[in-house]
Amino acid sequence: MAMDLLSAALADLRADAVVTGHFSLNAPWAIAKPAVEGAAFRTGFGGPFYVAVEGSEPLRVEVGDFVLLPHGHAHVLSSAPGVEPVPFDDIVASAGISPRFDTPLRLSLGEGGPASELYTGIIFYREAVRNPLFSVLPPLIHVRANDPAVGPWLADTLMAFIRESMACQPGWAVAAARLADVLFVQLLRAHLSSAISHTGWLRGLMDPQIGRAIAQLHRYPEREWTVESLAATAGMSRSRFSARFVELVEETPIGHLTAYRMYVASGALRDSRRRLIEIATSVGYASEKAFIRAFRRWSGMAPKQYARSVKDPYYVAKPVAAARGDITERAQA
Repeated sequence: MAMDLLSAALADLRADAVVTGHFSLNAPWAIAKPAVEGAAFRTGFGGPFYVAVEGSEPLRVEVGDFVLLPHGHAHVLSSAPGVEPVPFDDIVASAGISPRFDTPLRLSLGEGGPASELYTGIIFYREAVRNPLFSVLPPLIHVRANDPAVGPWLADTLMAFIRESMACQPGWAVAAARLADVLFVQLLRAHLSSAISHTGWLRGLMDPQIGRAIAQLHRYPEREWTVESLAATAGMSRSRFSARFVELVEETPIGHLTAYRMYVASGALRDSRRRLIEIATSVGYASEKAFIRAFRRWSGMAPKQYARSVKDPYYVAKPVAAARGDITERAQA
């Protein structure tokens, strides 16, 4: 059931752009990376390295491990804890490199000490901030190479992605973006299978009774759900269901239903052939007025304004422009 909901949550999530890099680093070294508008990933070969998200202790990353920062938090990469970090844009500037969005960034740093080969990247997703899955992911996901939940498929996809993104053959940008989608799903699958605890609706999903209600709510968002009908689906009393749902999911059942309906609607609004009342009905609203009011509260704009924004070529290119800015101004990869 959890995997079915993972498929539903990621069904219309596509990478808009991918920025990649290969860093050859000789200890001691430490790099400070500012926050980015994308999901950042790190993996390495050779010597192990450390990653520390702001406010957290450094995490040791072994050869073949994979680190994903779903929200692009600022972090420090280093050969060992305690090494003074240098801003990445300063490193690139001093190396005389002119980063380009359409070419993977290659960088060598240090000499003499143990070597680490880091492959890094940022995956840009236009709808990440509104995707119900992203909202419950932690700042950092660490998938270990020897984790029982990780099969050879993850390493194979990772190596295919590295080869495709670094070779820059014709069509590499599209191929890398599609491989990034597959890689992202596999990482999340490994995270869901191995994580000790989850938050938000992922935590609720692991509960047999609450998970049953969430699965039905996500599968049929157009139904006239009430707390009573959801409680009946879970096989619980209304009061016990409400209390347990809020305890696990950290929002009310109807609050979660509304947020999920709006996420589904936001995807449907990209299709100019669909009428607004049709979209409203598909997510459980009998009138356009009620739907518009709910959508405006969720997104900060009316449905038609939102639809225009996602069709606007400038808006569609915005993640790419942001990626280009991250590279040229802050040298992010």
